[in-house]
Amino acid sequence: MYGIGRYRQETILFLPMTYSKISLLFCLLFPVSVLAQTVVPDTLKKAARPDSAAIADSTARLKKEEAAKAAPVAASDPTGFHYKITADGTITAGNVDRALIQVGGSFDWAVSKIFRFASSPTFAYGRQNQQLNEREFLADFRASYLHERRFYYLGFGATEVSNLRKIRNRLTGGAGVGYKLLSRKNAYLSVTNVLLYEYTDFISNTAEVQDVNVLRNSTRVFGEYQWDDGRYSVNHTLFLQPALNQPNLRWNGNVSFQMRLTALISVRTMVQNSYESVVAVGRKNNDFRWTMGLVLEVK
Repeated sequence: MYGIGRYRQETILFLPMTYSKISLLFCLLFPVSVLAQTVVPDTLKKAARPDSAAIADSTARLKKEEAAKAAPVAASDPTGFHYKITADGTITAGNVDRALIQVGGSFDWAVSKIFRFASSPTFAYGRQNQQLNEREFLADFRASYLHERRFYYLGFGATEVSNLRKIRNRLTGGAGVGYKLLSRKNAYLSVTNVLLYEYTDFISNTAEVQDVNVLRNSTRVFGEYQWDDGRYSVNHTLFLQPALNQPNLRWNGNVSFQMRLTALISVRTMVQNSYESVVAVGRKNNDFRWTMGLVLEVK
């Protein structure tokens, strides 16, 4: 009896303690579980639910990208300092020994959104049958004001020496305005019109042909087009320069096709033509040149 009663007493005492512990544990965990369900967000629902801030950022980014694509970007209006160096020529031997080498450069420095400076010097050297025919040098300097706008202003000066046309020295200078007809990433077309003064000193003067001292109106049309992510490009330049105070007309133009081989090296072919109504004695009015060569360009 004693053993049974003791066992029963221990059992009776054990059961209340066990239920008490379970009840206490249940009471402690229930508020925590309720609190957890109330405070902790449902991550699945949050992922499925659109985030207004993310949508706003994405929309703003898309609008910015579309605006950048739609905005006109002038092909010839990069910022900073950029240059291009070209080398063309031909060499023949046999019945006619001829060598022609033509080197040119294009330097562009955008100082700010207001001022821009550029220069395109060229040098050509040619011999035929042991006789010097061509030794041409041209150096120019151009300054643009408000160059990033569609309508801008420019001024320039140039000096030229030509053995081919018997020009000892030619000086030109002037100022005018320019307008961008087309200003896109892959297509650029502009026209400029300036009033310029020219002085030309011929090597041989006669009674028929004297040094030229004229005032000209100069119109230039320049275009640059590229495709296949810039691998192929076509450039053209045309100058029309009639004199205002005497019968004297000058015009010259060139068209070039360029194919990029590497990021820096391209191959190019160019056709050039120049005409002057007043030339030195023994010189022809028209000169034509077709060359092929390489281009080193840093953009």
